[in-house]
Amino acid sequence: MTQRGQDAAGGRVLLVDDDPGLRRLISLRLQAAGYEVDAVESAEAALGQLAGQPSDVVITDLRMSGMDGMALFRQLREQIPSLPVIVITAYATVPDAVRATRDGVFDFLTKPFDSAELLKVVAQALDRQPSEGRDTPPWRAGIITRNRAMLSLLDDLELVARSEASVLILGESGSGKEVMAQALHAASDRADQPFVALNCAAVPADLLEAELFGHLKGASTGADRDRQGLLVQADQGTLFLDEIGDMPLAFQAKLLRALQERKFRPVGASAEVDVNVRLVSATHKQLDKAMAAGEFREDLYYRINVVSLELPPLRERREDIPVLADHFLARLQEGRPTDQRIAGFSPDAIKALLEFDWPGNVRQLANVVEQACVLCRKGPVPADLVRRALRDERTQILPLSEARAAFERDYLASLLSMTSGNVSESARLAGRNRTEFYRLLKRHHLSVDQFKP
Repeated sequence: MTQRGQDAAGGRVLLVDDDPGLRRLISLRLQAAGYEVDAVESAEAALGQLAGQPSDVVITDLRMSGMDGMALFRQLREQIPSLPVIVITAYATVPDAVRATRDGVFDFLTKPFDSAELLKVVAQALDRQPSEGRDTPPWRAGIITRNRAMLSLLDDLELVARSEASVLILGESGSGKEVMAQALHAASDRADQPFVALNCAAVPADLLEAELFGHLKGASTGADRDRQGLLVQADQGTLFLDEIGDMPLAFQAKLLRALQERKFRPVGASAEVDVNVRLVSATHKQLDKAMAAGEFREDLYYRINVVSLELPPLRERREDIPVLADHFLARLQEGRPTDQRIAGFSPDAIKALLEFDWPGNVRQLANVVEQACVLCRKGPVPADLVRRALRDERTQILPLSEARAAFERDYLASLLSMTSGNVSESARLAGRNRTEFYRLLKRHHLSVDQFKP
């Protein structure tokens, strides 16, 4: 949140709408709720306003003369990826809303909307800061997100954690299923008991039973001592079975009985052992197809899937990419002297990260950030290192008119910032007379007052 936004009860909102009546009405509603409001009539004016005065959230009309709301959003996503944008329109269709939210728009409101709906969405947008530095419960401390679907998922997770229901976490590889399982355990009444994890795909089929149930000395070749299984280690706590869809069919019946009876027999033992564990499972596979193919037991499926939570892939939560990248970069630099730390990512590097589809999800992003960090001599991390890490040689070229306008606007804003809004000095530095300089400021909707102390 900006410093000016912190002074207000809620934050600072930039409103963009070419309808003066609606612009005034929405401004009054927001101001009555305690927000500071900057209201402008066009997307071009919004870009000029943001050059001199940061905002905490942008509300923009979709249909406007000149640059429309989605074009404004795309520019903001490149320049200020973390800035939440709410799009309002009287011409909404379901495809518009779906496409906009998938692109990273925070929300999509259809006119007419009531004050309560608008204020609720603005409050949600302002509250979607990363979990770091916020007064969040400990179980959420390791989860970095600004995505609405993820925030909703975390609300569901908190409710589910209070129960003893078995949970199945769905999601692509690398999307953070184990992180969610750990959060669920930390939010539950079992938080002070063990959390034990096993990747079913990483254990050979003939060793899986001994891994989970344990064995007695002499039960098999190489069993030279008694070994406690993971079920016993997780007693009173949570057992997390990752990639349960890869569990051998022959072992699934044994696991089902252990879950139903809460007891099992270690390999080579004659007596059963009682356990009390909460089971959380995860898979990237479609278990309904596996059941139809006879590769996964239907009765086990319903035992592990009392509640399911589905993690969106990273490409569907693009607003999280800059936040996660900064988080991973900061974590990699822990312990470094301050003067040796890399100062974030360049705007072009962020753009490259945002444009990638991330088939490996969050895990792949962490690897890319680490490689770029290792190869970066001094900050910020440039785009070429990110593209090298992505093995992505594609270059994105802006139309010349857009590139020239963006450069001019940023250049003028930099001059005014350097001179604290002194037009004569800024014009001198730019090699232009005052009249011409004022004409340039008007073209780019830059107000001198924004830059004065």
